[in-house]
Amino acid sequence: MSTYSFLDVQAAITGPGGSINLGAGAAVSEEGISIEPTEDINTMTIGADGSPMHSLHANKSGRVTVRLLKTSPVNQQLSLMYAFQTASGTNHGQNTISIANSKTQDVITCQIVAFQKAPLIEYKKEAGLNEWTFQAGIIDRTLGGGA
Repeated sequence: MSTYSFLDVQAAITGPGGSINLGAGAAVSEEGISIEPTEDINTMTIGADGSPMHSLHANKSGRVTVRLLKTSPVNQQLSLMYAFQTASGTNHGQNTISIANSKTQDVITCQIVAFQKAPLIEYKKEAGLNEWTFQAGIIDRTLGGGA
């Protein structure tokens, strides 16, 4: 029987202004971390006679979203990194995000990463979370076979 636990997830962002833990111990919300391709990897075109043609896109870009509890100290660390990297183009888009799950053997490496935007800030009855969104120029992913 296989078991999953976020405790087995190691994740970090490294770039100008620091190296920050984004995995277990960072007060990640239950919605966690998601990695999503920017676009489909294939386009299928159908000819007038019904013949299919596939076009493989050379695109490995995508979006990484990290959701942190409002009270996570990582919010401040990311906020400082965001301010540093967006002060000029010199430090922008030079991050790497690494995500691995030691139990499932998943390994995801995101390169040429930039902050997409600052998180929406809300003050309401319940604290909620802060969503940090990044755009990655290259995402290499290998999903393991589980345990």
